[in-house]
Amino acid sequence: MIPQYFLAAQIGRDQSPPITHPEFFYGFIGVAVAWQLAFLVISLDPARYRLLMLPAIVEKATFAIATAVLFATGRLAGVVFGFGMLDAVLGVLFAVSFWKTRGAA
Repeated sequence: MIPQYFLAAQIGRDQSPPITHPEFFYGFIGVAVAWQLAFLVISLDPARYRLLMLPAIVEKATFAIATAVLFATGRLAGVVFGFGMLDAVLGVLFAVSFWKTRGAA
């Protein structure tokens, strides 16, 4: 995620239109980086941070669902859809981890 901080112009050229609201672009990246750090925290002690897996599942599901809908309506590139489906898999893995750590905390 962090390299995207330096790719705004390139993304604007590769996937038009250019980024017109950089505050949303950089805000999204900041939130995504924060969640990546939260995922690392969860991985250090899954039983202890079990409840944090619930918003992690929501985070993964919202992106996966949004990319699926946008791709189905022809409004999204296939490569981005692939990343959305990767998030769907990770969301399922969080759900499995949440279920497997019940009673362990």
